[in-house]
Amino acid sequence: MDTLVFDIETKNFFTDPEVGWNNYEALKISVVGVYSYAQDKYLVFDETEIEKLGELLRGVQRLVGFSMNRYDVPVLQAHFLALPGTRDIDLWKMERADLLDEIEMGTGKRISLSRLAEVNLGEAKKSTGAEAITMYKEGRIDDLKKYCLEDVRITRELYDLYRNQGYLMVPDRDTGELSRVGYSLSDNQGSLF
Repeated sequence: MDTLVFDIETKNFFTDPEVGWNNYEALKISVVGVYSYAQDKYLVFDETEIEKLGELLRGVQRLVGFSMNRYDVPVLQAHFLALPGTRDIDLWKMERADLLDEIEMGTGKRISLSRLAEVNLGEAKKSTGAEAITMYKEGRIDDLKKYCLEDVRITRELYDLYRNQGYLMVPDRDTGELSRVGYSLSDNQGSLF
């Protein structure tokens, strides 16, 4: 069974008048980027290839993401339920490793993917989710795909680091002081990782 790191980008956001807060069904996917450990390959699916993505997900044991339980999974699940070929896929029943959830459990606070990457990988993100929506609206689909896959790459590298060393360094938003968030490699708390 495969482990898949993934990230979605949408054409719109909760703050758009036609959407509304927590209305996942109204969010429209523009692209989904993935990394498959089994294939050792990055893939990207556009809005017309959601059923093809579903086929890939049928062979997945674990999903990995950043804030995926709050955003990516509910949005993608809503799309799967709307398509005949993917209605039987339940992302909520899959093992999920959400790095932001781990950090929030350890610190009680949230952090951006960019800041986490800057501290642990020595690089920040080059664009934001809001810019991704603009890329879509401007027809810059190649740039959008690159942006999405860059988020997947960063998430994968953070996940690998977390699995290998058992923790990530997390800066305090106010003071910048670093704390170590993770699990002891000798216990079973990190079984998903």
